[in-house]
Amino acid sequence: MAHAAQVQRMSRLMIKTLRDDPADAETASHKLLVRAGYVRRTSAGIWTWLPLGKKVLENVSRIVREEMDAIGGQEVLLPALLPKEPYEVSGRWEEYGDLLFRLKDRKGSDYLLGPTHEEIFTLTVKDQCTSYKDLPVILYQIQTKYRDEARPRSGVLRGREFQMKDSYSFDTTDEGLATSYALHREAYTKIFERLGLDYRIVSAVSGAMGGSASEEFLAPAAAGEDTFVDCPACDYAANTEAVTVKVAPVEDADHGPVEELDTPDTPTIEALAAHLDVPASATLKNLLVKVDGEIVAVGVPGDREVDLGKLGEHLAPATVELVTAEDFVDRPDLVRGYVGPQGLAGTAFRYLADPRIAHGTAWITGANKQGMHAKNVVAGRDFEVDQYLDVVVVEPGDPCPKCGTGLRIDRAIEIGHIFQLGRKYADAFELDVLGQNGKPTRVTMGSYGIGVSRAVAALAEQSHDGSGLCWPREVAPADVHVVAAGKAKQTELALEIGEKLGAAGLRVLVDDRAGVSPGVKFTDAELIGVPTIVVAGRRAGEGVVEVKDRRTGEREELSVEDAVARLGA
Repeated sequence: MAHAAQVQRMSRLMIKTLRDDPADAETASHKLLVRAGYVRRTSAGIWTWLPLGKKVLENVSRIVREEMDAIGGQEVLLPALLPKEPYEVSGRWEEYGDLLFRLKDRKGSDYLLGPTHEEIFTLTVKDQCTSYKDLPVILYQIQTKYRDEARPRSGVLRGREFQMKDSYSFDTTDEGLATSYALHREAYTKIFERLGLDYRIVSAVSGAMGGSASEEFLAPAAAGEDTFVDCPACDYAANTEAVTVKVAPVEDADHGPVEELDTPDTPTIEALAAHLDVPASATLKNLLVKVDGEIVAVGVPGDREVDLGKLGEHLAPATVELVTAEDFVDRPDLVRGYVGPQGLAGTAFRYLADPRIAHGTAWITGANKQGMHAKNVVAGRDFEVDQYLDVVVVEPGDPCPKCGTGLRIDRAIEIGHIFQLGRKYADAFELDVLGQNGKPTRVTMGSYGIGVSRAVAALAEQSHDGSGLCWPREVAPADVHVVAAGKAKQTELALEIGEKLGAAGLRVLVDDRAGVSPGVKFTDAELIGVPTIVVAGRRAGEGVVEVKDRRTGEREELSVEDAVARLGA
């Protein structure tokens, strides 16, 4: 027997819809969530969830909870206000930099608003679990997080305060961690399928989080701030920061000795290529950066750009900055615009290079003299590479590292991320349990996040049309939106069918507002985006209503009894 569900009358609902987009809104989710009365801006990057928005947010949370519980997860709730000391131990008090909200209490002690909770979860398990018999364990929470974004934008997509599900697995072996990781991966696929999201699972880099295996769950959307690649010929997909390069072996060749060329006024690759009448791909670009203050050179083919975000992820937690003119003042060995690795790599600077700068390849590059370049500079003969890193900006058509087909590039919203953290935090906090052999065993961890409020925005981005939102049924604020066209008989019928649908177990929103024109009510119903719209209109006196599928636009006239039977089935 179906349990009666709540019937919400719009005459008693705090909602104010808007005809026009907010002046500062650029993305569809920002525009529509505000216009439809789901959220309102409190301050930059800080949002109030209004009654309809809170229902959607709770529906997302419910689905996450159900699937986390299904893999044995245990829900906890840690504080958002956290002491400084654990984050000092892990090093993230400094690493997070300006992203942290920092504050002092009345005694002058330092605190922060939690951006993520690896440290506190680790300490919680250290306090509660002492033996291998207490593990494995999966703990999770759904909680508000805080990051002081420099440029909060796109509504709830990139806020300074946001809802997140973070979970952590604790195992005594690497095999156990792999199992916990696989459980989360499966749970995430079920969560995003139930949410109705179009998503991709892509390889990622761990960055400041540390650890080994790392995958992101991305929702393709034009408003996305992430870019990812996928291969049209195989199943390869990766965040652009995690794309790897396969380089064909270089045949041995006699390139001749290094030859210096007079190339005045050619500090850029474009000017050099034009001066020598060679393709930019024949030149070696050497970008100088500072890694924790130390000058490092990054070599890439001249027709490619260095992806600084990708470089930063590879070198995390180190800070990466571009050099400035001041950095050349006391370095006569570094000639600005004419730097080459020959004679300097490994001495004047550490030399990182893209895999395309392979052993045996010959290049035209700076001669370390003003207005001079050198040709026949051969990798492995004239200079050595300290470390190869995939650091170029990926371009459409780059070969798939798995099958060689040209890659496609798309934009997406990151909705989930899973990591095999390993023992980074367990080592920092000496998280040991008594092993089967009676000796202390170091615990290994996994970290798994889902952006709950972000998932709402991602759904709005993927599930809307020119008239408004089109929520999937599991997350919608109601199952059915009943609209009374305006007359007393129509309102009476709308309330009647609303009660019957509620008794059948459906969540119902009834627009019984007096003094609101039918046109405004119909427009609001399209804007709000409940999956099924029922209109008590011109045939209300006959007990007939119109049933409309919000997503497809299909309409059908049914008696009240048939409509209740159809929708309540």
